[in-house]
Amino acid sequence: MGKRKSGKKSKGVVKNLTKKQKKHLREFGEEHPFHDKVSDEIEPTRIVELSDISEQSDSGSDTESVLEQVTAYQHLCSTLKHVGADESESESESELEGKAEDEDGERKEEGEEVPDVDCEVDDENGQGEGDSFSAAKNSNAEKTLENDVVIHDNEATNDLEDDFTDVKNEAKFCLESNYNVDENEVSCTHSSEDPFKQHVDTELNSNDLKTITQPKKTMQSKWISLGQLVWTSPLLKETSIKELSCENLENLHLQKPLEATWPKLNSQTHAKAKLNEQKFFTPLQQGLFSIMNAYKDLYYPERTAVQNGEEVRHTYCLHIINHVLKANSHVLNNNAKKHNRKADDDEGLSDQGLTRPKVLIVVPFRDSVLRVIQTLIGLLDVKDKLEISNKKRFKDEYGSNPDDKPPNLKRPEDYEAIFAGNIDDHFRIGVAILRKSIRLYAPFYSSDIIIASPLGLRTIIKTEDDKTRDFDFLSSIEILIIDQADVYLMQNWEHVMHLLKHLNQQPHEPHGVDFSRVRMWSLNSWSKYYRQTLIFSALQNPQINSIYSKHCFNYKGQVAVRNMPQTGSICHVVVQLPHVFQRVDVSSFTGLPDARFEFFTKKILPQYREAVMSHTLIYIPIYFDYVRLRNYFNREELNYSNVCEYSKKSTINRARYHFLKGEKSFLLFTERFHFYKRYTIKGIRHLIFYELPTYPHFYSDICNMLKAENRGDEASWTCTVLYSKYDVQKLTPVVGAERAAQMIQSSKPVHLFVTGDDL
Repeated sequence: MGKRKSGKKSKGVVKNLTKKQKKHLREFGEEHPFHDKVSDEIEPTRIVELSDISEQSDSGSDTESVLEQVTAYQHLCSTLKHVGADESESESESELEGKAEDEDGERKEEGEEVPDVDCEVDDENGQGEGDSFSAAKNSNAEKTLENDVVIHDNEATNDLEDDFTDVKNEAKFCLESNYNVDENEVSCTHSSEDPFKQHVDTELNSNDLKTITQPKKTMQSKWISLGQLVWTSPLLKETSIKELSCENLENLHLQKPLEATWPKLNSQTHAKAKLNEQKFFTPLQQGLFSIMNAYKDLYYPERTAVQNGEEVRHTYCLHIINHVLKANSHVLNNNAKKHNRKADDDEGLSDQGLTRPKVLIVVPFRDSVLRVIQTLIGLLDVKDKLEISNKKRFKDEYGSNPDDKPPNLKRPEDYEAIFAGNIDDHFRIGVAILRKSIRLYAPFYSSDIIIASPLGLRTIIKTEDDKTRDFDFLSSIEILIIDQADVYLMQNWEHVMHLLKHLNQQPHEPHGVDFSRVRMWSLNSWSKYYRQTLIFSALQNPQINSIYSKHCFNYKGQVAVRNMPQTGSICHVVVQLPHVFQRVDVSSFTGLPDARFEFFTKKILPQYREAVMSHTLIYIPIYFDYVRLRNYFNREELNYSNVCEYSKKSTINRARYHFLKGEKSFLLFTERFHFYKRYTIKGIRHLIFYELPTYPHFYSDICNMLKAENRGDEASWTCTVLYSKYDVQKLTPVVGAERAAQMIQSSKPVHLFVTGDDL
């Protein structure tokens, strides 16, 4: 159903209503009779006949908004035959539609204005997780929903329970009611050497749990495909593994039809690498899948959107679809045994968790969802016989229009790769897989895979004092994938931490589960010790490392790729520029922000107050430091401009112009602004990195913005960088591992590097 149209007149009427009038409008669908305008003209009496059978309103809407509830007033209206609408009724409907459109418009404007949402937003988007197009085709239902619009109160319904009424597809994809499994399609037994069976059938005891929570032992090894690996094994029986060999596909333990579909899909995507169908994996994929298939946690900090992003995505899609197919086949086979009375009791039929969702994939943008779904479809589709529900709706909501991109927009290659396609960051979608069918927009409690952004999940989980919050669907997640984790640092990292706190918690309601089929370790609230966590990032960062070290409890152990860069991004600076690195000495990490601020204001900034040191750009990675410096500059009445990710376009243009002309001596410049915009700032003569950049290549990008307007201007350029001993992970990719070690351990607090074409 498309956007509702309303006139300017109706919008103005809704805005003029009082709160009491709006409340009455929501509850009864019309204004209170007290506020009706009485006309002196006598209108003719209109007789309306009632129909014998009431038409049932269908809630099969395919919009992104929350499902509208049918009130008693609407039900009464639906029993009437179609007659000419009164002016008062049409005004009420247009007023409601106008208000809904205004709210949608404001939401879109806010999304375009601010790339990152730092506050919690009431969601009206992702609750179409189960609406089927077949239900939406009912013309009577569409007329009812279009004509009877209600401003929905969020407290009146649960976001996840009331969003789906497609009974046909619900029964078709229900695991509990399906048991007639073709033995040729799904194997009835799993090999005892199957990593999936070994992982889920392992029973831990209380002593094992004590061992897992204690400090873990680590060991190092080196693989040709991945490089330096650090293995962490909480249990002595779980040690390092060897790379899988692709010569014998039986060693991979792939479920049908993956052995046939994977080579074709992978060879088409990596045609540039000359990967033929006889070669099952690329070297990187072989190393990653070896660890994934062993159900160990993995932290891979070298996933880049330009080079190997598709390789990584295909590999974890193969792993999760293999896991889901095996888990579902196990349930269906046990259903068949139970139905055929091969098992007199339910003993030995424990095959599921407390809720159905098994896999959670966290991605930053809708375009990432589109690529994941396309990969899953390619892995399941055999001779174009795969049945896909809601495919058209999915393409409309997660696809992009090439005409939306400005034709003359030139940005770096990494920017084009990250922000390709639909970059909306508020979404969530459930996917159910059964036999030769895949169901998009499945309700979460009927889904096998949930793909969402941190913001999309935050608007469901909400806060503790919200009665409509729901996170039971996260109780039995067996595989967690956090892809492009570095992008979340540029969005809102708090949403990621909020999500991790609510993973694998005991559900508040049963949600129709058969407790006789639930695995014992799931009933014991031990699901987090069986959850596999896969983290893919473009860089190593302390905040991302905290997920790996504090939120990964897999009894199988953890593996982290730790390759140290030998050369830094400073080698990519092409301009002749002296780089002065000044160390900020601090005793504790908590005191670092205050120590850096004091060091900057007392030792660095006084050197740049003179007129000769104008045209100074101050690069600030953290927004809170930006606010602190901005307030300080205001108090000191310094001549400066500032741009951040929240600045309007007019403010940005004005700040860039004043800085270029020298009317403003300083320009405060945030890292997230550079991440989302990548504007070239002209007129820079002096650089100050208040802190090292999160992305190492941002250092060379900013330095290369310096361009000489006159001959000999290069001699006056300067670059000052502040760092501390706690910035090792940021310093290493900028200057290299060897230089970083010397700078941290040296007794000298100042280090100088000079770059240039002739050096």
